[in-house]
Amino acid sequence: MSLTSTQKSAAAWCLIAALVSLLLWLLAPVLTPFVVAAVLAYALTPLVNRLDQLGRGRVPRVLAVLLVEVLFILAGLGVLLLIVPILLKELPQIREQVPVAFERLNEVLKPFAAQFGLKLSLDVNSIKGFVLKYLNANAEEGVGSVLSSLKLGGSVAFALIGNAVLVPVALFYLLMDWAGFVRQVVELVPPRLRGAFDSFTNEADAVLGQYLRGQLLVMMLLAVYYSAGLALFGLDLALPIGIFTGLAVAVPYVGFGVGLILAALAGMLEFASLKAVLMVAVVFGAGQILEGFFLTPRLVGERIGLHPLAVIFALLAFGQLFGFVGVLVALPASAVLLVAMRRIRSGYMASALYRT
Repeated sequence: MSLTSTQKSAAAWCLIAALVSLLLWLLAPVLTPFVVAAVLAYALTPLVNRLDQLGRGRVPRVLAVLLVEVLFILAGLGVLLLIVPILLKELPQIREQVPVAFERLNEVLKPFAAQFGLKLSLDVNSIKGFVLKYLNANAEEGVGSVLSSLKLGGSVAFALIGNAVLVPVALFYLLMDWAGFVRQVVELVPPRLRGAFDSFTNEADAVLGQYLRGQLLVMMLLAVYYSAGLALFGLDLALPIGIFTGLAVAVPYVGFGVGLILAALAGMLEFASLKAVLMVAVVFGAGQILEGFFLTPRLVGERIGLHPLAVIFALLAFGQLFGFVGVLVALPASAVLLVAMRRIRSGYMASALYRT
């Protein structure tokens, strides 16, 4: 059976798409920093263009690019540095509370075990000595362990350092000539398909813009909520933990989990009572409900049209393909794929194949 020209063209495009997908999968580790830089460039280009317009050509674009990139890097470092005061306060408290915690544990376990006819007694002094030995380890031991781990996982350390350098460099060049890169991509599209391509990119751009604005609003609202909620319970580290947790929700599930662990640890060390458990259960339980059932569906999900099951699948799929970075770009990439799927579905419903 001979194929028509349309069928041959469709088969050729399917083959090209399969080969490109295979190539992307094989080169995923290499492409990751460039994908991250491209996503950041897409989000930051409007700000660079705005600054460039304010300069009215009198100020070189490179200055606007450098200013935006430096501010973005400082903002990222600021979020990470929120953990520093938490660790500086919690580590000494851990050293102080460890002996007391083991004493209490021993007092609870002994009568409990006696009810079942068991003689159980913890060697508190040995356990305390073992734990405190590592908590009070000197700097030389710490540096030695870090160096040994770098030797064991040299490739991982090299990849992290390489990406940390490569992403800002790639981001700089993309911001410098984003319009030029986009124009070169558009030129590859056949003229007869240019109208459909422009329509698709415009719709995808609108969806991504709605996603970014909604996600930023969710992050700010949750940062205020967690800071206020933890402060109402009297937690000293309410502000840094609350801000970090709110901003870290940009990484689905991971940010919430890290914030939960930090708050639980800080609460147990500061209150050493059921108040810590109550605080974590109330603040983070209500926060998860607020985020999952109100903020994200209303401010993000409804704007891009993703079903909650589709969100979970996208996170798992992109995480499997691209690792941790895949989790970061899962939702915006899924929003673009959603636009494509809508158009494919509309084309299929309007085709003779569907009507017959």
